[in-house]
Amino acid sequence: LAVTIRHSVKRLVRKLWCSGDHRCGIWDIPKALKSKMSNRGPLYGLSAEIARKQAAKYDHDLERQVRLWMGEILGEPFPDASFQESMKDGIMLCNLINKLEPGAVGKIKTSKVPFMQMENISQFLQAAERYGLKRSDLFQTVDLYEGKGMNAVLDCLVALASQAKTKGIVTQCNPGVKVAAKNERKFSEEVLNKSKMEISLQYGSNKGATQSGMTCPGTYRHL
Repeated sequence: LAVTIRHSVKRLVRKLWCSGDHRCGIWDIPKALKSKMSNRGPLYGLSAEIARKQAAKYDHDLERQVRLWMGEILGEPFPDASFQESMKDGIMLCNLINKLEPGAVGKIKTSKVPFMQMENISQFLQAAERYGLKRSDLFQTVDLYEGKGMNAVLDCLVALASQAKTKGIVTQCNPGVKVAAKNERKFSEEVLNKSKMEISLQYGSNKGATQSGMTCPGTYRHL
């Protein structure tokens, strides 16, 4: 992996040098990488069809509720920018989980470098799992950063709101539902032993219909 990254950086430096701007230095590389990662061509074929189906299933009303909920938790209105662009750098998500559980994310990166922003998203996902979310409730970093899976991002935030409600955090707008608590029951050894003496109705009963007179499958029954 290190060799691949080194070769990629060398090719990028060579490209910048050949472009005629010999004043560019190492600090111009993140800017070039950002432009390279952000500019993606249009989708075609199966990829375009999948993207259209995902867009059709997207719940804009649920997004509005999540925006209001996040604004209540953060103590400030959610930005008017698009849902994905507002959270793309991961800073808002890290602040959100820190409001729900102080200290969940230690150092939040404020750099504009892409991998720093993606690290913020990754830190949020790890903190959300520690907060109580299941791994199936989480999304992939690229789902948010590249906007490829905003349905998964929305579902994750709804699950986070549900978990927060379960832990007693009350807000006026809450898109989630309270998660059911465990109701474990413990029986004494005496009760467990009594249950072993009961005959299951699957074996037949002398108080109702029984299996007497039944024949084995595949054999004749004489009338």
